[in-house]
Amino acid sequence: MNNQQPTWLDKTAYSFTSHFLKVSQGELHYVDEGKGEPILFVHGTPTWSFLWRNQIKEFSTQYRCIAFDHLGFGLSTKPSDFSYSLDAHQQNLALLVEHLQLDNVTLVMHDFGGPIGLGWALQNPDKVARLVIMNTWMWPLTHVKSMMQGSKFFGSSVGKFLYTTLNFSPRFLLPLAFFHKEKLTKEIHQHYLLPFADKKERLGPWNFAKALAGETTYFEELLKLKQSLTEKPTLILWGTKDKLIPASFLEIWKQTLPTAHVIEMETGHFQQEENPEIVTRVIKEFFQDTMKTQEPVL
Repeated sequence: MNNQQPTWLDKTAYSFTSHFLKVSQGELHYVDEGKGEPILFVHGTPTWSFLWRNQIKEFSTQYRCIAFDHLGFGLSTKPSDFSYSLDAHQQNLALLVEHLQLDNVTLVMHDFGGPIGLGWALQNPDKVARLVIMNTWMWPLTHVKSMMQGSKFFGSSVGKFLYTTLNFSPRFLLPLAFFHKEKLTKEIHQHYLLPFADKKERLGPWNFAKALAGETTYFEELLKLKQSLTEKPTLILWGTKDKLIPASFLEIWKQTLPTAHVIEMETGHFQQEENPEIVTRVIKEFFQDTMKTQEPVL
């Protein structure tokens, strides 16, 4: 099985061993660093496990950190015959959890990692210890006219051209989503562009763009099952200067998970890149606080 990393990868920034899990449509790339209680990092678009590198370095000294790349992203296979549906991505996540025999999992989710990670969590609440939610959603977007219109446009032939020929998502949308523009250096940006170097490798981001409008049923099912997660310790870590996700989503989260601890940051969509130190510190404090409350009384 292939375990080689590409030559363009900065091994200092991403100093992890690559592993691959064979699934029906290809190979799922993941890293598995450290020992202890498992933390499972779930990325969105157009990112990959590279997004979590700073958190993995810090947390792997105390915890077992697993971060994987969805099919069509990062170092995973980018098949042309994969459905790229949210449910198919969720099923791959389930296969990885089963393969690694994970239990008592803390899910850290961002962007499309939210509906994918929560899709698994809602079916396996007994395996979930905590949730960390970062600029994502778990409900239908039919009420957000701009997102629905954008999704339908990008699902058209013109949209497919933009995504597959011009590499629209990492080249244009990703920089737009940064509030602190200086944090997206040329070197970091390359690590989000180069996984999609070939036109044939860009179906993952395009299918996510279509999913906003096209997967309403999937989001409706998530919302129906939300009750099974309402008692889980939850941290909502929100970038308030996000140009991709409406600010109103934070209020919906507060209503959906009313006991969640909420921290707001002055960053854009990619908090992990714009302020990795604060992201790490806030999650670490959340871990410490929730572990205290979960300790048995002797």
